[in-house]
Amino acid sequence: MDALRASPSPGSSRPSSPRMAPCEMPAPVGIEAVLDQLKIKAMKTGFEFNVMVVGQSGLGKSTMVNTLFKSKVWKSTLPGPGVPTPQTLQLHSVTHIIEEKGLKLKLTVTDTPGFGDQINNDKCWEPILGYINEQYERYLQEEILITRQRHIPDTRVHCCVYFVPPTGHCLRPLDIEFLQRLCRTVNVVPVIARADSLTIEEREAFRSRIQKDLKSHCIDVYPQKRFDEDANDRILNSKIRERIPFAVVGADQEHLVNGRCVLGRKTNWGIIEGQCWEPGRMQVRAGWKSRHVLCLHPWTGARQT
Repeated sequence: MDALRASPSPGSSRPSSPRMAPCEMPAPVGIEAVLDQLKIKAMKTGFEFNVMVVGQSGLGKSTMVNTLFKSKVWKSTLPGPGVPTPQTLQLHSVTHIIEEKGLKLKLTVTDTPGFGDQINNDKCWEPILGYINEQYERYLQEEILITRQRHIPDTRVHCCVYFVPPTGHCLRPLDIEFLQRLCRTVNVVPVIARADSLTIEEREAFRSRIQKDLKSHCIDVYPQKRFDEDANDRILNSKIRERIPFAVVGADQEHLVNGRCVLGRKTNWGIIEGQCWEPGRMQVRAGWKSRHVLCLHPWTGARQT
């Protein structure tokens, strides 16, 4: 019976194929050199990262950006005494080159002064959404050219940090209306601005109410479910989602604490560290900037389609 099973049937015209032994490499072929090539290319060209900050005036957006990147990236645009508040929303961008251990990052920060500062904020989000879509269209037009540039300047907004006022209640109707539109266009990272104005209990209750608002109004913030490519990503992203919105404290002045210089805000009862690694505070740097910068680029491209 074994011989009959091994021989092909008379009516079959397909010859039996011999079993191939697994190919064993006697020596490396140099595939691991691709990692070195990618590193060399990255060191030469660097990376581009474009972030937009959105929120009402006085929430510490400029200070927070400076704290996040440990640089004087942005100067405050708050009007002085007697200076009238702008009647229309205006977008301002500034670009800096940040270098760390030989790797260059071209950082572009876009601020939105005037958002939510008026009595009538109807459709105040339209200039922001129009700017984001315009950058998508500009990049797409360059990409579909037959003779395109070797390096296409990437002005697309990779991430939008949305500053929620620390009211301690819930999301405002303006926040909900804008976030519902914004999350369809760009990666959104909501943060509780000036979190040091809330107690720990107030902060956690505020975060819980915001999470319920995001879920009930179908606001899909970063990191989205499609980032869960494997079990490790799923575990990491689940921990990040539990801390959204991040509670942040911005500071641009150094103080001496226990023999070390830290960025913080000095008050009558102590110093609030702007780079404290307490759970839920400044995790935006660890989870977003350090681990997820490269993830934001391909997902930004997917938003175009």
